[in-house]
Amino acid sequence: MNLLMHEEVVVRRGERTGIYVVVAIHSTALGPALGGARLWRYGALGDAIADALRLSEAMTYKAAAAGLDLGGGKAVLCAPPDRELQAAERRELMLDLGDVVESLEGRYVTAEDVGTGADDMAMVGKRTSHVVGKPVEDGGSGDPSPVTARGVEQAIRACCEHRFGSGDLIGRTVTVVGLGHVGRALAERLAAAGADLLVSDIDASKRASAERLGARWVDPTEATARECDVLAPCALGGTINPETIDGLRCVIVCGSANNVLASDDLADGLSERGILYAPDFIANAGGLINVYGELHDLGRDRLDELVDGIGDALRRVFDVAAARSVTPLEAARAVALERLEAASESGVAQAAAL
Repeated sequence: MNLLMHEEVVVRRGERTGIYVVVAIHSTALGPALGGARLWRYGALGDAIADALRLSEAMTYKAAAAGLDLGGGKAVLCAPPDRELQAAERRELMLDLGDVVESLEGRYVTAEDVGTGADDMAMVGKRTSHVVGKPVEDGGSGDPSPVTARGVEQAIRACCEHRFGSGDLIGRTVTVVGLGHVGRALAERLAAAGADLLVSDIDASKRASAERLGARWVDPTEATARECDVLAPCALGGTINPETIDGLRCVIVCGSANNVLASDDLADGLSERGILYAPDFIANAGGLINVYGELHDLGRDRLDELVDGIGDALRRVFDVAAARSVTPLEAARAVALERLEAASESGVAQAAAL
């Protein structure tokens, strides 16, 4: 089996809404493919499919590197390009998603992602049991943002330890780009840890709440070019791209955003400039760990242990990168692939013994 190829891609037009639902299953070698449902406006259906393929592969690496018994998948919902979804249509779209998920018979488990939330997952749950991240009152784990932020803090500490010799954040300058649910929770944790905070968001109304944390506000157009110890991208992907990489004045890049790098070759560019990059699929694994805990009914102590283990996972990646003279991104993928290959070989052996 080629572990780098997707196992299954489903493209279906919603029975109720006529809106396209795409589900990509990259791997089930370690367990059911788990990944969020992203509601987004795409220029064309092909763009939505490409996004699902890219994101589902990243979920495979994320689960494998975090040591979870999960595969990687992703759903994308093609929002109307010219209007906002009304409440009734949104509910129907979630029912359409639930039907697609149910048809996959447990090979894919969905959760919230960009554009969707816990209440949406509750609606999905009316059509399938293969959903996590529902509200607490519906038996779910609720908002995963605080858990994701905890994991990113551990990742930042591991990066600082690797680069500066100490994971202490007192006096470290951190620029948080994006004050959404995770970015805000991360900023609160960093402020409590004594970091010198710079924050930025395209929504200027968030400036007041950021300044209440003692943070300095930075214009979004200047955020990536500000001098700092750690740049923490917490908005959408592509923060590091050909237009921004030369202007970086940070020592470390570590945040919660998916696909921080617009393309993988930029990992080499960061390395050449002496900038330490924490692969996003490891740094932001806390959200996945949170819903994994829901799926397996883990207690809070075990869940916190797994999230705090993100720092140890990164330390291993940095050790592998140094030993093999490769970038942390290459090392992280190698660590994940080794686990996937071991699972695949075990599965083949078990099948042969039957």
